[in-house]
Amino acid sequence: MSHDLITKPYGIIYHGQAANYTIKGLIKSQLDSLKITLFIEHPQSKRKSRSKVDQYEDKQVERTAREASEKLELRADLIILDIEHLTDLLDQHREISNQEGITENPIPTGSPDRANLKSNFEFLSKPNLIPRFNDLIGKAGVIGEDNNRIFLFGIATSYKMPVTLHALIQGSSGSGKTHLLTAISKFIPEEDKKHFTRVTEGSLYNNGQYDLSNKLICLEDLDGMKEEAYLAFRELQSRGMISSRTSGKDEDGHIRAIEKLVYGPIASMSCTTKGEIYEDNMNRCFLLAVDESREQTERVIQYQNRRAAGGINEEEERKVTEFIKNCIRLLKSYKVINPYAGQVQLPKEAHKIRRLNELYQSYVKQITLLNQYRRSKDSKGRLVSEKEDLQVAAEIMFDSI
Repeated sequence: MSHDLITKPYGIIYHGQAANYTIKGLIKSQLDSLKITLFIEHPQSKRKSRSKVDQYEDKQVERTAREASEKLELRADLIILDIEHLTDLLDQHREISNQEGITENPIPTGSPDRANLKSNFEFLSKPNLIPRFNDLIGKAGVIGEDNNRIFLFGIATSYKMPVTLHALIQGSSGSGKTHLLTAISKFIPEEDKKHFTRVTEGSLYNNGQYDLSNKLICLEDLDGMKEEAYLAFRELQSRGMISSRTSGKDEDGHIRAIEKLVYGPIASMSCTTKGEIYEDNMNRCFLLAVDESREQTERVIQYQNRRAAGGINEEEERKVTEFIKNCIRLLKSYKVINPYAGQVQLPKEAHKIRRLNELYQSYVKQITLLNQYRRSKDSKGRLVSEKEDLQVAAEIMFDSI
């Protein structure tokens, strides 16, 4: 490999003339394409611009360079030269890797230790995966909420899949809904989530083109979001993109109209005290009520007291959390077909049964995706759901149904 490329556990680094460049995740390369997730970092301010780009497509490279130039206040022509040189280096890297029989960058972003991933593969490949995930979530310090926590875990992990899901966590003030959201979001790798306490009217439009693409968005207070911000959030959920038109300077300093596009798809978890108001307006959105029972309150207090008395092994909880993160990093995006979809009938008295059936089928697909290391594929490379996936999805969604 060329000495200009530096390999790290979290990606490949290249220090260019204009900026620093990091390639995250897998390099998707064929003879006629070289698709990467590219982070461009200002060498002084450390601000970043993030894009998904095919480096064999000149127009994509130029657009990526222009967007990074505007965001980071760097010269676009130098960024283009850097990316062109980076492309040549990656071509050399690919050729050498192929000669040596090495799979290009096979370990997903953020994996700290390749040797330790064997246990993650084994965990994902054994039966009863969903109950075992739920057990680990409890060992990582999520107390009680046995059904809600695995329900939310399935929704949260959909961020990297073709069909993303969304959760509304409903509860009264002080009921622990924000704590539950935060507890589940900690199992998602840091590079794949964005946690917001507050979102202002235009802030979602000010993200880079791919900053939110295949990310989990966590909103602590949906009720405090103003109408314009809420509409943008809803468009990201339903359409997978938002667009705005504004004025700005081009590379020559001339004022012109600029169309800003921000792409999804996103998965999301939001907290609210008014779930019914939002539920119908959000695509593929599940409404969950936190457990406000006396028994759950007692479980939480006992855990808090044990932690305060030093009776909780916090290092073990951290290790379990990291283990779950690495399992998620190993999951890949697939299309899913469910050959049993027409053989399940939801109760006719269920509330809004058409919508509920769509949600159920979406959740079955996500259970299949979590079980991807134990599922077969059809001739088109799609994962095939098994009866177990339908049963598990129904059990998890039973309270909602």
